[in-house]
Amino acid sequence: MTDERRTGYRYPDLHVGMQFRSPGRTITDADLVGFAGLTGDFSELHTSDVYARNSQFGRRVAHGMLGLAYAHGLMWARTGELRETAIAFLGINDWKFVAPLFVGDTMFVDYSIRELRDSKSKPTQAIALFDVKIVNQDGQVVQQGTKALLCSKVPLAAVEKSA
Repeated sequence: MTDERRTGYRYPDLHVGMQFRSPGRTITDADLVGFAGLTGDFSELHTSDVYARNSQFGRRVAHGMLGLAYAHGLMWARTGELRETAIAFLGINDWKFVAPLFVGDTMFVDYSIRELRDSKSKPTQAIALFDVKIVNQDGQVVQQGTKALLCSKVPLAAVEKSA
């Protein structure tokens, strides 16, 4: 018996087509205000009830980048599914903002492995491409695209112990 605690999938566990769903995250007024302050994006569509009420949306809309940032945290940090595998986020391809995300909406991230390939320069690493959809509580897709992740083919805990 071993005392080693496993906290997520390791590279050999991963396969193309594997599907995941994040926990939910409800968008709050404080999220919009905080994100506006952090980024400097104080567009009235995000910060003014009066302005937004007269817009095509009829109410304030969350910043698109807020949804994308929260999705990243929900995928990699909250689930812990790739804690023993993920090394670095490599990028986003073909990202689309499909529908608005509103205050009060609860977002989830549905993602699946599209491709796994060995790193050309490091034999202990691989690249995983994920098809990603951010969906609201009604199942409506609000954002979607592809994210790339650098993965370790050996357990990260083993790498840390030997360092």
